[in-house]
Amino acid sequence: EVRLVESGGGSVQTGGSLRLSCTASGFTFDESKMGWYRQAPGNECESVATFSGSGTPSYADPVKGRFTLSLNNVKNTVYLQMNSLKPEDTAVYYCAAAFGWTPRCAEPDRAYWGQGTQVTVSS
Repeated sequence: EVRLVESGGGSVQTGGSLRLSCTASGFTFDESKMGWYRQAPGNECESVATFSGSGTPSYADPVKGRFTLSLNNVKNTVYLQMNSLKPEDTAVYYCAAAFGWTPRCAEPDRAYWGQGTQVTVSS
């Protein structure tokens, strides 16, 4: 059974840091394409960072230079290191994975999603 479990969310002040983790079971990240996504109240889901299992991750413009996606193959865990956090980063963060294509917010049924973890940044 494919399963994704996120952790690491919390509340921080502006300028703080958090590291989110997404641990997979039932498959390995290096055989999938995956990403981190977020959804703030009243807003649509948006892509934060995506990764194909090799090469360089891609980042959304609002988080470039502040967020870093990394993969630990031994632990089968993907991390999202978030630095210089801003109030506009407040959202529920999800990791998602799919086989053969990069997960998209607009097509949630074509990927596996975790349960989400809340990130709150106060000013």
